[in-house]
Amino acid sequence: MTRCDRTPAWGQMLALPRALRLDSLFASDPARAQRYTLEAAGLRVDLSKNLWDDATRDVLLSLAAQSGVLERRDAMLSGAPINATEGRAVLHSALRAPHDGSGAALFGGEVQAALDAMLAFAEQVRADAFTDIVHIGIGGSDLGPAMAVQALQPFVKSGLRLHFVSNVDGHDLAAVLPQLDAKTTLFIVASKTFTTQETLANAEAAKAWFAAQGGTDIARHFAATSSARDKAAAFGIRNTFGFWDWVGGRYSIWSVIGLPLAIAVGSQAFREFLAGAHELDRHFATAVPEANLPLQLGLLDVWYRNALGFSSRSIAPYHQGLRRFPAYLQQLEMESNGKCVDMDGEPLAYATSPVVWGEAGTNGQHAYFQMLHQGTDVVPVEFLAVRKPRYGFAPQGALAGLLKEQHRKLLANCLAQAQALMQGKRFDEALAEKPPTANPALAAEALARHRSFPGNRPSTLILLDELNPRTLGALIALYEQRVFVSGAIWGINSFDQWGVELGKQLCNALLPRLESGDASGLDGSTAAALAWLRT
Repeated sequence: MTRCDRTPAWGQMLALPRALRLDSLFASDPARAQRYTLEAAGLRVDLSKNLWDDATRDVLLSLAAQSGVLERRDAMLSGAPINATEGRAVLHSALRAPHDGSGAALFGGEVQAALDAMLAFAEQVRADAFTDIVHIGIGGSDLGPAMAVQALQPFVKSGLRLHFVSNVDGHDLAAVLPQLDAKTTLFIVASKTFTTQETLANAEAAKAWFAAQGGTDIARHFAATSSARDKAAAFGIRNTFGFWDWVGGRYSIWSVIGLPLAIAVGSQAFREFLAGAHELDRHFATAVPEANLPLQLGLLDVWYRNALGFSSRSIAPYHQGLRRFPAYLQQLEMESNGKCVDMDGEPLAYATSPVVWGEAGTNGQHAYFQMLHQGTDVVPVEFLAVRKPRYGFAPQGALAGLLKEQHRKLLANCLAQAQALMQGKRFDEALAEKPPTANPALAAEALARHRSFPGNRPSTLILLDELNPRTLGALIALYEQRVFVSGAIWGINSFDQWGVELGKQLCNALLPRLESGDASGLDGSTAAALAWLRT
C-alpha cells in the first residue's frame, strides 16, 4: 500500500474545485439522481445530494487505486493478518459466509460448529420458561446486540423481554433487577477474556442478587460468551460459547456475541441476518469501483474530511427501531479510524475519523437540526428511511389508518429535511414572507436575515424496503466495509484500539487510592477530586 498523501491523486484531490453548488449540479444533469443512486443487498443509496461531481469521483477512484484499497480488501477477505499491530487476521466476514461443507469458506468448520452450538442453545432458551434475558457486556459486546434487538423488535418472541446492562455505574443494573423474577431470568455474561472490569462487576452483582432471591442453579441461569472457559466455569457457568482473536469487539455481533439476538428472533432469523451481511460482502468483493457502494461511501468520507474539512457527520434514522444505530456507528467508526499514526507508526499529516453522532428522526428535528440548517459548520447528514413499516402486530380498524398516515408523515419529514438542507431559503424569499410569530418592531431586512438558510448542505439518503433481519445485516455490513475503505486510504490500522487502554490502566491504579486516600504522585486536579470524593 501507498499512504494516500504520497500518491499523485492526493494532490489532484486537494486541487479540485470546492465551491460546488448542488442546485447547479442538478440543473445541469437531469439524470443526476439516477446516476448517483446505487443498490446492493436490498439497500438503495442516493448519493446525488452530496458535494461532488464526476470529476471529483474520478480523482477519488484514482486515489483508491493508487492507495491499494482493493488489494487491501482482498487481503482482508483472504485472511491475511492485516491487523499488523496485533498480528491478527480480520475475518468478521468469515462469520457470515455460508458454509456448505466444501471447505471454501475460511475457518468453515470451526465457524459452523460455533454457530450451530450457539443457535441450538438459543432455541433451547426460547423453548424454556424464561421470560427475561439480561445481557451483561460493554462496548462491542453490548452496542451491537442491544441495537439489533431494538431494531428487530417486531421479530422478537412474544412474551420475552431482553435487557442490556453495560455501565459499571450500579444504577444501570439496579434499574433492571426489580423487573425480574429470578426463577425465569437468564443472565448472559459477554467478555472475550472474562476479565472486563465493567462486565465482571455487573456479573458479580447479578450473581449476588440471584442468590439473595433464593437462586441456586447458577449453571441454568447464567451463560457466557467468552473464550476464557476456565474463568467462566470458576464463576459457575456451564454454557460458554467461545470465539477467536480475529473477531474484533466492534465486529463481534456476527459471532456468539449475537446470542441475545438469536434468542430474541430465533435461529432462522439470525441466519437471515448473517445472509444479508454476506450479500453485502460479496457486493464489496466483486462490484466494479464505480458501482461499489462501500467504496463510494468511503471515498466520499475522505473527500469531506480531507478536502472540504468537514469534521463530523450526523446519522438521522427515520425509524424508531434504529434509534441506537448512531451510537453503534460511533464505536464502529471512531474506534476504528480515530488514529493519528499510519501502519508504520509514522505521524499523519491529515485528519482521520470524523465525529459521528445523531438521533432518530423526527426527534432530531426538534433538537439539533437547527444547527444543521443555519449553523456555521457544514455537517453532512445521512438519512435512513424504511418504505414499509412493521409493528409486530397487525393494526386493525381506525388504528391501521392512523398508523399508515403517521408513516407517511415520517417519510415526508425525512425527504423534506434533505430537501431543505440542499435548497435552503434565499434572502428575497424570506423577505417576502410574513411569519405570524415575528416581532413586528424588527426591521423586515433583519428578520429576513434570521430566516434565510444558506442551503447547499450535503446529505445521503439510504432506503430500505423493510427493516428485517436480512436488510439490517446488510446495512451494518455496509457501514463496516465503508469504514474499512476510508481507513485503508488513510493508511491506518482500523482494527486495533490502543487508545482505550491507557484509561483502563490509570483506573486500576486509582481504584485503591479511593479507599486509601493516597494521592502521592497525582496531578493537583486528580488529587483534589479524589480527596473531595472521599469526604
